[in-house]
Amino acid sequence: MVEIREVPEADIDRALELAYLVFHDRPEKEARERHHELLRHCLRIGAYEGGALVGLMAAHAFRLSVPGTDLPCPGLTFVSVAPTHRRRGVLTALMGEMLRRAEADGSPVAALWASEAAIYGRFGYGSATQGVTIEIDSTRPLALRIEADPRPLRLIATADPMDAVAVVGPYHEAARAGRAGRPTRSERRWTEEWLAEQDEEDEELGPPRIIVLGEPGRPIAGYVLYRTKPEEHTGALRTPGLVRVDELEADTPQAAAALWRCVASLDLTGRVTAWGRPADDPLLHFAADRDQVRVTAAFPALWLRLVDVAAALTRRSWAAPVELVLELTDVRLPANAGRFLLKAGPDGASYEPAAGRAPDLTLGVRELAACYLGGTRAVELAAAALVAEHTPGAAAALDGGLRTALLPHTADEF
Repeated sequence: MVEIREVPEADIDRALELAYLVFHDRPEKEARERHHELLRHCLRIGAYEGGALVGLMAAHAFRLSVPGTDLPCPGLTFVSVAPTHRRRGVLTALMGEMLRRAEADGSPVAALWASEAAIYGRFGYGSATQGVTIEIDSTRPLALRIEADPRPLRLIATADPMDAVAVVGPYHEAARAGRAGRPTRSERRWTEEWLAEQDEEDEELGPPRIIVLGEPGRPIAGYVLYRTKPEEHTGALRTPGLVRVDELEADTPQAAAALWRCVASLDLTGRVTAWGRPADDPLLHFAADRDQVRVTAAFPALWLRLVDVAAALTRRSWAAPVELVLELTDVRLPANAGRFLLKAGPDGASYEPAAGRAPDLTLGVRELAACYLGGTRAVELAAAALVAEHTPGAAAALDGGLRTALLPHTADEF
C-alpha cells in the first residue's frame, strides 16, 4: 500500500535519486549539491511503499504576480513517479495532497512548468502564459525603427553574485508588477540558478554577464543578462559565436533597443538567441528587418491551477465591468464546482453562488485558469468547443474584464 507523507530532510538524497531516474539524468556533484539545497527549501511530499520512496512532488513557496496584486502560489517541481509505479494512482494521490495543502494554507493558485503537456490538464492546470524563442542574425548591425536610448551602458561585475543582485534584483522585483505570471525570485535562486558560474544546461557557455543602462549613481533603466559561446570550426564549417540572452528588462522600448543593439554587436559573435521571451516583445515590432529578427519557436510556459476560484477572481484587478453567471466544473476540488454569479470591474469583484440562475458560460477550472491572467481568450476556447457560451457575447465580456495591457509572461522555469 502506498502512503503519502512529507519527505524528511534525511531523505532528500533518495528523492533526488528518484528524480534523476525518472528524468534520465546524472548530474555532476556541483549540480547535485544545488538540487539538494533547492529541495531543502521546498515543501516535499512523497509516496512511500514500505520503506521505498516511489513518488515525489515538491513546491517552492512563491508569490505570483497577478493583475493588480501578488498571490501566494506554490510552484510545483521535481514531480516524479518511479517507472515501477506508473498508472497506479501515485501522481493523483500526490497532486491531491499538494492541492489540499495549498487550499489549507490559503493559496488561491498553484503553478508549474510541464515536462509533458498532456499530463496536467486533468488536474485542472491550464496553460496560462506563452513564451517564444527569438533569434537575431548579428553578423550585421541590428536594424531598428526607433532611436536607441543614448544613456551609457555599463558592465556589472558578477564575480560576487550578491553584488550583481544588489543592482538588478530590486529592478526585477519592481518589473514583476508590470506583467502577470511572474513568481518571486529569492536571493538563492538568483545566485544559484540565474547567476551560477556554470550553466547547468550547456557547459560550453561562459559565465553570466550583466549590462545595465543608465548614468552611474542613478537608478538603472534596464539590464540584460547573457552568456556567450565562442565560434566553432568543424573542418571547413564555421559556426559563429553565440550570445544567449537569459533576461532583458527595460523601462521603455528605447531602453530595450539600446540593450538589444549592445548584445547584437558583441565582437566574435554572429547570432543572438533569447528563449522564453514574451509573445508581445516590443523587439518584434521595432526591429526594422524581420528576416534578421525571427521567432523560431512558441510554446506553453507557466501552467496555472485555481485552487480557490472565489479568492482568485476577487483578489485580482479587472479591466472592465463584467456580470456573468459561470457554471464551473472541477472534479479535483469540488468546492469550486457549481453555478456562480461573477460581478467584477475596476472597483472590485464578488463571486457568489447562483444555483437558480441560467448560466452565461459553462467551463472547466482548467479553461478558467488558462484565461485567468489574460493570456488566453475565452472566445478562442469557445471557438474550440472547450467553453460553452449560452449567452451571446458572454465569452468576449469575460475576456474584456480579464484583459491586461501586457501579455502575462515569465521565464522563471522551476
